[in-house]
Amino acid sequence: MAMSWIWVIMVGLSLLFGWQNGTIAEVSAAAGTGAQSAVELCVSMAGPLCLWTGVMAVLRESGGLEKLSGLLRPVLGRLYPAFHGDDTVMESISANVSANLLGLGNAATPLGIQAARGMAERSPGVASDALCMLVVCNTASIQLIPTTIAAVRSGAGSQTPFDILPAVWLASACSVTAGILAARLFARLWRRI
Repeated sequence: MAMSWIWVIMVGLSLLFGWQNGTIAEVSAAAGTGAQSAVELCVSMAGPLCLWTGVMAVLRESGGLEKLSGLLRPVLGRLYPAFHGDDTVMESISANVSANLLGLGNAATPLGIQAARGMAERSPGVASDALCMLVVCNTASIQLIPTTIAAVRSGAGSQTPFDILPAVWLASACSVTAGILAARLFARLWRRI
């Protein structure tokens, strides 16, 4: 509901200032051009997103996702020690991280929600340290192949949409590290209070 009001206020202010400055025609033209650009971008992104979502489905069906999840499990067991023995939750977390590694945030979200539901069963009504860690790791997410960003860059006309890989790797590694350290620090501080 709040976003609806923000949207109405932004449009109202744009029209008001356009009318006040005598540029209402330019405001109208910009709105039409922006809407057209948004549709073109969405259509151009559909192909790459479908491709990588299909790759994720093939990985899941072929057992490749389970193998990748198995490789991640020792690291994830250290991040989520309370759930190390819970195969259902750990499988959801592993699949979530795998989807994030492939840059498939749309595929990772339902897996993260599934993991969060499993975690919430142990501490109903309270966000446990593990659940907070899941939210932090899912939000910061390390990406090896930033497919969504590459699709946006490709849709915007980039000839080399994956040339940002080193910057993405560095930024995502820094954000995940900072997030994990902050989550652990706040978990310790919260226990002392």
